[in-house]
Amino acid sequence: MNATASGRPTTFEAYREAGKGFATQEGMARGLAFRPRPSDVFIATYAKAGTTWMQQIVHGLRTGGAMDFGEITEVVPWIELAADLGLDAEAEQAADPRAFKTHLDWHEVPKGGRYIAIIRHTYDVALSLYRFMDGWFFESGSIALEEFVREEFLKRDSGEDYWHHVLSWWQQRERDDVLFLTYEEVKADLPGTVRQVAAFIGIAAEPSRLDIATRQASFDFMKLHAGQFDDNLVRRMRDAACGLPMGGESNKVSSGASGRGRQELNDELRGLLDAAWLDVITPATGLRSYEEMQAALAAGKTA
Repeated sequence: MNATASGRPTTFEAYREAGKGFATQEGMARGLAFRPRPSDVFIATYAKAGTTWMQQIVHGLRTGGAMDFGEITEVVPWIELAADLGLDAEAEQAADPRAFKTHLDWHEVPKGGRYIAIIRHTYDVALSLYRFMDGWFFESGSIALEEFVREEFLKRDSGEDYWHHVLSWWQQRERDDVLFLTYEEVKADLPGTVRQVAAFIGIAAEPSRLDIATRQASFDFMKLHAGQFDDNLVRRMRDAACGLPMGGESNKVSSGASGRGRQELNDELRGLLDAAWLDVITPATGLRSYEEMQAALAAGKTA
């Protein structure tokens, strides 16, 4: 494997090879076979679209602000990776309702629970995913942003890519068991989002509970407690299987900003991402961009 002396990949091919060890077929099968309770809550996102943020909101609401966990995945398990992390998805959790993270689309996610689906602008997801892998799955700076977007983000197998994922959840947005949100609206109105989530998961809207959940989901609070949101459990349990050295960086609480992708991706990359939207999402929805989807969602909520 092309890597530094420490063992971290330095080429895209080596990065892709390392990723093959991340999840086992048995572990994934157990996640897909999970049968939820009607009250179970799934936080359903594409990677880097607000997953950890919503895990913290849900956990804060159901516990009244408990922070007695080493890393958020210990108390809000990743359903498709739980078995590989040594977590029992069937177990009781710190409080009700039980909550799970998932990156599965609607077609694959275990059915029977309740689902908080979050989408984020394509450009920002692509940039954030690159930054998340940089320094963990490959040596920092060894793979260029342009190569990552072209060879990874744009070439995911059909059904696992960003666009099919977004489309699958968009098509379920009017279901009673789905709360469909955008990253941008969560950022614009965190207190309002916390109230929405509380109502959706059946938590009484006590002002003190809403206030502490909102405060503990703020960027400043999560940045201060970044070690509890940085995937240290995932790295501890899966890095060796991927052939990665320990000590990789994967802090999920970065800037919390929106719009950086438009600034940092060049015109050609943005054009390629836009073309994929037109190819996958537009024929099924008539919506020609993420911005049009945001507008349609806002219009539906105010109708």
